[in-house]
Amino acid sequence: MHDQWIKRDVKRVWHGFTQMSVFEEMSPIVVQAAEGPYLIDVDDKKYLDAISSLWVTTIGHNNNEINEAISIQVNKVCHSTLLGNTNTAIIELSEALTEIVPVVDPHFLYASDGAASVEQALKIAFQYWLNIGISQRSTFLTLTSGYHGDTIGSLSLGDSGFGTSIFDPLKFNTIRTPGYSSENWLYRAILELEANYNSLAAVVIEPLVQGASGMYIADPLQITELVKVAQDLGIIVIADEVATGFGRTGSYFASDLCNIKPDIICLGKGLTAGYLPMSVTVVSNRIYEAFLGKDLSQKTFYHGHSFSGNPVCAAAAKKHIEILQRDKIVESVPSKARFLKNELDRKIKKLTEVSEIRQIGLMVGVELKLKGEPGLAGRKVCAECVKRGVLMRPLGDVVVLMPHLNFTQEHISKMVSVLAQSISKVF
Repeated sequence: MHDQWIKRDVKRVWHGFTQMSVFEEMSPIVVQAAEGPYLIDVDDKKYLDAISSLWVTTIGHNNNEINEAISIQVNKVCHSTLLGNTNTAIIELSEALTEIVPVVDPHFLYASDGAASVEQALKIAFQYWLNIGISQRSTFLTLTSGYHGDTIGSLSLGDSGFGTSIFDPLKFNTIRTPGYSSENWLYRAILELEANYNSLAAVVIEPLVQGASGMYIADPLQITELVKVAQDLGIIVIADEVATGFGRTGSYFASDLCNIKPDIICLGKGLTAGYLPMSVTVVSNRIYEAFLGKDLSQKTFYHGHSFSGNPVCAAAAKKHIEILQRDKIVESVPSKARFLKNELDRKIKKLTEVSEIRQIGLMVGVELKLKGEPGLAGRKVCAECVKRGVLMRPLGDVVVLMPHLNFTQEHISKMVSVLAQSISKVF
């Protein structure tokens, strides 16, 4: 059945970040169902989902409680616009988020994915200064190796990679300083903040970990210092927690581990436990109040999406937060992270084909030594993992491990063992 479905796929479907001329040769799995930590293909083979379906699922697939919450909401109302109106589900979700987000007196502007939440943050930061009568603060400080999404605005913030440099002519300029892989990244960033604060609308960071660049990790105290300097200079701090939000790092948000309260936080991926597409831009009350004024005035934030605040997505997200809190799932992450580290040290670190392991919580990057064309080793290793029933996806020659927050020790052990076997097979 697999081959039949693939032929139907390649005839009509265009996959992102994928060269379609070789799609069939890449041994893609064709998912028809899922249960807990496993994806199930059309031939009923199970695959341990070691990448959380591109970093989005947090507590596994096909959770009965989230399914029921979605079903209940579907039977009430599936969609109503949030432009000028509201719905009960989005109000309840916003109240639940208020209890956990590290933003002072937060307000929530919803969208459908992480890139859209970052795009909203950019426009909010830009317009904030205009609304308070300051026109020259219109640039952004960003970091090398950053990734913030694939819309033109979020691409402009991110560092070119994954072939996206082709779009460079469409991007606006930013002040870019070294990323977390550089020893002097903090010093260089602070220099630019102090030299350019009069022109900066905001500094945009991925707090603690630059995920898409290969899991480069900063010292939490460095993030604390950067944010303090920026906020002391009056610069808006935008924290892109699309990847790190909802427990991945061992706390609800990486900002918590860094002891910071950003002015704006972008959330997505795990917001609905990965069940439905939803994101949110969270702003502090200070930022929000700058947009209050007369009706139809230029202080209004003229931005929104057709599906902003979808009530079905909101119901899934609210139930997700309830489960995380009730079952203390985020609190269990540090112990699982320690077990994962021990497994990596025991089975992966000793391999001569591995140059470095980078880990924070349940986010891991295993960097392989180059073998032939860049990215080839990572792709081959992940293909071997799939053959052995574990779904992985590389970032170049960095193999990413992103288990669900409720993986058991058995699941973690299998994931690491299969990676070790696959590395040995390829090399």
